[in-house]
Amino acid sequence: MIKNYLKIAFRNIRKNKLYAFINIFGLAIGLASCLLIGLYINNELSYDTFNSNADRIVRVTMEYKLSDKVNYTATSGSKVGPEFNRTFPEVEDYVRTFISSSNVKYGDKLFNEDRILFADPSFFEIFSFNLLSGNAETVLDAPNKIVLTQSMAKKYFGNESPINKTITVIGKEMTVAGVCEDTPKNSQLKFDFVTQFFNLGNYVKEEQWYTANWITYLILNEGTNAIHLEKKINDYMNSEAIRKQTGAEGNNYLNYHLEPLLDVHLKSDLAGFEPNGSITYIYIFVIIALLILLIASANYTNLATAQSTQRSGEIGMRKVMGASKRQVFIQFISESTIITCLATALALLLSVIVIPYFNQITDQSFERFELIQPLPLILLGTFCVLVSFLAGLYPALILSGAQVIGILKKGFSSTGRHTLLRKSLIVGQFAVSVFLIIYTLIILQQMDFIKNKNLGYDKDHVVVLPIGGNMLSNFQLIKDALTNVNGVISVTAAYETPEFVQWGDGLTVNDEKGKHDISLNAMPVDLDFTKTLDMKMAAGRDFVQSDFSLMDTTNNRANYQQPYIINETLARQIGWTPEESIGRLIENRAIGPVVGVVKDFNFSSLHEPIGPLLMFLGRDFSRTYMVRINNNDVKGSLARIEAVWNERTNGRPFNYHFLDEDYNALYKAEQRSSLLFGVAAGLAIILACLGLFGLAAFTTVQRTKEIGIRKTLGASLTHIVLLISKNFLVLVSVSIVIAAPIALLAAQNWLQNFTYKIEPNIGVFFVAASITLVITLVTVGFHSLKAAMSNPVKSLRTE
Repeated sequence: MIKNYLKIAFRNIRKNKLYAFINIFGLAIGLASCLLIGLYINNELSYDTFNSNADRIVRVTMEYKLSDKVNYTATSGSKVGPEFNRTFPEVEDYVRTFISSSNVKYGDKLFNEDRILFADPSFFEIFSFNLLSGNAETVLDAPNKIVLTQSMAKKYFGNESPINKTITVIGKEMTVAGVCEDTPKNSQLKFDFVTQFFNLGNYVKEEQWYTANWITYLILNEGTNAIHLEKKINDYMNSEAIRKQTGAEGNNYLNYHLEPLLDVHLKSDLAGFEPNGSITYIYIFVIIALLILLIASANYTNLATAQSTQRSGEIGMRKVMGASKRQVFIQFISESTIITCLATALALLLSVIVIPYFNQITDQSFERFELIQPLPLILLGTFCVLVSFLAGLYPALILSGAQVIGILKKGFSSTGRHTLLRKSLIVGQFAVSVFLIIYTLIILQQMDFIKNKNLGYDKDHVVVLPIGGNMLSNFQLIKDALTNVNGVISVTAAYETPEFVQWGDGLTVNDEKGKHDISLNAMPVDLDFTKTLDMKMAAGRDFVQSDFSLMDTTNNRANYQQPYIINETLARQIGWTPEESIGRLIENRAIGPVVGVVKDFNFSSLHEPIGPLLMFLGRDFSRTYMVRINNNDVKGSLARIEAVWNERTNGRPFNYHFLDEDYNALYKAEQRSSLLFGVAAGLAIILACLGLFGLAAFTTVQRTKEIGIRKTLGASLTHIVLLISKNFLVLVSVSIVIAAPIALLAAQNWLQNFTYKIEPNIGVFFVAASITLVITLVTVGFHSLKAAMSNPVKSLRTE
């Protein structure tokens, strides 16, 4: 019996090759999309789950209020971990972490490495990074010890064992005490080297509540409730003794929050060592995957119910010969299962083929073998069973339930509730497609706005070069050499680049309104900073060489003054106009005059408004040179800069990037999402059009006689095309009307995440409607033209 079902099923597939192809290919695209999106979602949801203590680890984030402004940061002071460990028995241990870059040298191998992690000795005991060599308790118990990942051990030592060998890192000789596996891709902490936290310098040995540059993790004792502990911590922080320590006066305060490690990547608003994901996007991608699969399933249901009119004779004869309703039902479910199994096999093949392109879109590094792991295969098998049953259920019920007398008299009707279902499915398919098109277009408009917004400085053609090792001792010689390179317009340096200033600080102003403190961001910079970045001054000037004379360190710094540049927002917050600010005294690390007011520029993501900013002359804090070059000969200028770099930095690797790359990296999540939405919209349109193509072909065949008669009576080509196309165009128009307002609401909700954003205009809806209608017309028009241009005599004779 089963053999007979399969034989008839394959015969029908061969007989209806076009519809079989549309169903198999459409389902394959839907299943492949679900498989790949599922791979991405699983990776996002599995962040940090490899840690055996993940449910006990929390990240400490800081909330503080200063001058009526509340601030939040993922970093905390060096005192937080040790103090909480001493004070609260619920805290088993702590680890402070910081990632930086440095030259690493072994023998004649010298590289600049960006992922050097500084951590307390407890690091490998708290986190489950697998040590292949070395003991978790001792690998970081001395300042001269370092741990390498497998990749770095291979890079520097080849097949030799690196254990107990000496390498030079951050200018110090260190002994390799351990080797660990490469960090998993689903880890917040990604590193190549780990050394002791105190190697950052003497300034981290003094415990401080502020100077918050470190990310602190706590591991809690079994059974500890993090919410209750957080309340205890903040009661402690608001006690009189601790408020006195932290300098909190009046309404000001310093509090801490405990974020469960497993919630940080998707649920925290504060990024750590890498940009966070978003649980909202995960929900959206789940919905998109299901919608794509539903569209593919709808195609099958649509075409199967449409084809039912062609199978009246077959089903009638089966029932006359004694076939039961159950047997007819199994026959059609069998056909659905075969089609879905073929589609599933094709989906797996398509996923293997396109995974490199999927990696480019998602910025991930999935391997092909991950697609044949138990979980993806189980999910694919589950999808296959569900789609086989759900997509084939309605046609099978309709066909098996029809009365034999009715079938033999007039066949299946293609009107009534069957037609209503097909129309509803078409409207639903295209509504999803139009929604995704509009949503994607608005995201792309916002991304274009971000890319081209006037930031208050010029980010283009600025080369960023890292400063490290002993370069600060030769700072001016290197800067002068770079300035004299042909093609270089200007050179400056700073602690960090201006697109995302993370240095949190404070300012004291004592003027006619009294003494008041202001929380702000600060930037240590060198001369020519505003010139190199092409910033505009609202009043005053940039720093000049003579400003260094104010920074008099003689006589125990009795006459020391620190010159400052502030932005317009800070001037307003103090209560001064830009012109009134010049020459006024303010205090940060030292009292000093305001020499300039720079026009506001965006020094953080466009998600945030421009805040108060203080720039001070701090060459010794410099971590990057910024070199503006002429855009006429970028390649030649870089080659000449590299030659000077190699000559002046004793072979330090020439690792450069452009400032606009740093800026674009701030919106990596949005760029990735816009690509995914764009691909999803494209797939939805393709699948919807595949179904439409099949239905148009079927409708044209059904109306062959009608078309022949109309042409015989003088109907024009245009009239025939419109006759066949208009019903589909009406349905698609209805889908546009339904989808447009929903897409607008969803897009406006997404745009609320940005302080600086576009206002969606009506043009987006016209574009989406035009794209959809044109695609529909082209899809249906192919069959319409073919039918309209056929010989009516032949059509009537065939009928």
